[in-house]
Amino acid sequence: MNLNNVGKKLTSLSAGILLGLSGMAMAVEYSASFKGTDINEFINVVGKNLNKTVIIDPSVRGKINVRSYDLLNEEQYYQFFLNVLDVYGYAVVKMDNGVLKVIKSKAAKTSSIPVVDDHNPGKGDEMVTRVVPVHNVSVRELSPLLRQLNDNAGGGNVVHYEPSNVLMLTGRAAVVNRLVEIVRLVDKAGDQEVDIIHLKYASANEMVRIIDSLTKGNGKSKIPSILQPKIVADDRTNAVVISGDPKARQRVASLIQKLDSELETTGNTRVIYLKYANAKEVADVLKGVSNAITSTKSGSSKSKSKSALGIEAHEDTNALVITAQPDVMRTLQQVINQLDIRRAQVLVEAIIVEISEGDGINFGIQWISKAGGTQYNNGTQVPMTTIGAGIYDAQDKTTTTTGVDSNGKPYTTTSKTSGDISTLAAALSGVNGLALGVMNSASSFGAIIQAAATDSNSNILATPSIMTLDNQEASFIVGEEVPVITGSSASSGNDNPFQTIERREVGIKLKVTPQINEGDAVQLTIEQEVSHVLGSTSVDIIFATRQVKTTILAESGQIVVIGGLLDEQVIESVSKVPWLGDIPWIGNLFKSTSSSTKKRNLMIFIKATIIRDNASIRGLSNRKYSLMRAHQLLQQEDGVALMPYTDVPVLPKFNQERVISPELRKYLEQQDNKTVQFDARPESEVTDTQSQQHEAE
Repeated sequence: MNLNNVGKKLTSLSAGILLGLSGMAMAVEYSASFKGTDINEFINVVGKNLNKTVIIDPSVRGKINVRSYDLLNEEQYYQFFLNVLDVYGYAVVKMDNGVLKVIKSKAAKTSSIPVVDDHNPGKGDEMVTRVVPVHNVSVRELSPLLRQLNDNAGGGNVVHYEPSNVLMLTGRAAVVNRLVEIVRLVDKAGDQEVDIIHLKYASANEMVRIIDSLTKGNGKSKIPSILQPKIVADDRTNAVVISGDPKARQRVASLIQKLDSELETTGNTRVIYLKYANAKEVADVLKGVSNAITSTKSGSSKSKSKSALGIEAHEDTNALVITAQPDVMRTLQQVINQLDIRRAQVLVEAIIVEISEGDGINFGIQWISKAGGTQYNNGTQVPMTTIGAGIYDAQDKTTTTTGVDSNGKPYTTTSKTSGDISTLAAALSGVNGLALGVMNSASSFGAIIQAAATDSNSNILATPSIMTLDNQEASFIVGEEVPVITGSSASSGNDNPFQTIERREVGIKLKVTPQINEGDAVQLTIEQEVSHVLGSTSVDIIFATRQVKTTILAESGQIVVIGGLLDEQVIESVSKVPWLGDIPWIGNLFKSTSSSTKKRNLMIFIKATIIRDNASIRGLSNRKYSLMRAHQLLQQEDGVALMPYTDVPVLPKFNQERVISPELRKYLEQQDNKTVQFDARPESEVTDTQSQQHEAE
């Protein structure tokens, strides 16, 4: 084909290119005609003309018929190329390196097609992906509508991401841009204009309640929600805010103006029954609030408000009797509504865990002879001299008496007395463990070996718990009162001595004040104490105390450690003879050894659980109740030792009504039978009895 006498034969497929010169610039224009041409040949020709590398998918097949009567510039020629491929079900994907891939349209949406935006939306039939944010409409409801307008079978796709409320559109640029324009038209917020009506006499909350009852009815109205006005009360300014359709707003505003009328003076006294708060406490708060309100008024208005204001609490019915002007009454009503709320409760559970263990071993050798000996008194060995003195006192004694009788003849008498074992018993009572003695009277040599080992373990777990209202202090104690001497006095003649005694509580104590913060966080002011009597001295009693005072912040249901102690002690005591006790092996004959180890792990945990409704209280009480009942049932199975016919008391099932005892039930049945027999008498007998009763009256 020849154009402007400058022709260039493209191929045997009748395609032409026109080169025109205009001034110093050179422009390239294309005109093409393809009839019965293989589509692969068409793609190769266009790629050569545009100087592009084209990769053709093996599935691209067919012949095309198309004719161009206009001269096309390079951009138009490329769009013409895309249009032809779109008609035959194929698409072009442009890679980052400038290479073009020709694939089937339905496979293009999963390829690396460009992501465009408002600044570069794409043109014509090129495949693009676009992310469109939606501000006023739910993408969940909008995406099904857009899929009906998109070529889903030809490579188009509409996906919504609900958390960000955005749409992801894939397809031809022309189609995607059309869908974006539709989204912009649909994504229009409703009528955002509002009317604010300030009330003069009525309460905003009460007005909103009345209007809602009139407009919403029983909830089965066929009016679309978008045409129904939205009404909100602003307590701070005592105003009603209305949004929605202009005509609907106008109807509501007209109704509010009719209802906002002044009350008669005689109707300014109200009795308000409180549901949760204490009437006396609320009355004190309202008196302070009312004084602040009336102090802001001036002139006659001030004196009028004060003269008509009265707040009293009726404690028997937990009610408030308020006399006030309408504007003051509205303010006080708002304060009451915010104070008279159900307060959450907090279950505080303290967990005290103490695990301790101790090991000890004592070994000592004492000996004595005429030449010398060893003796130790280090708190673990009984002195050998004490035991020896006890042995001596325990032996029988023989007493020999000599003299001269009356005839002048000498005589000798022998008497035997039993030994006293009290000294030996007191000495041996101090021996702990094994005591082995050796004594040789011939050589006056004696030895005692004493050895003892101790092992102690303890595991203590206490879980006191208490439930209280928010910001309400609660205390819990399980223990005893122990008398402690605080003073004594005696006169010079000791004729009127006396002592002063104070009783001290020992046991498990828990004092807590919870404060519920925003969300489920609880601030706890805690005083936790575990104490018991450890022993006594020559002066008074010794108490062992573990106490924690702290303030913490914890989440509801979270276990927090509030204090603890990890204690480990190793004590070793050696009493020995200098130098001799250091000789290997033989040195053990000249020393006494005592070793002990102690470990104690003490931890205090706290758990606070917020209780906001009756269902939570019921579930918690049911679990605790069932736990105690399970322990009783277990004891009932084991029975009472030596008393096989004794019943162990068992709690009834949770929320079960009390059952009448068999003896009482039998008595009631007997009384019912007597009543039935009395009513079954002949009618004449009943009539005679009634007549006698009337005559007696």
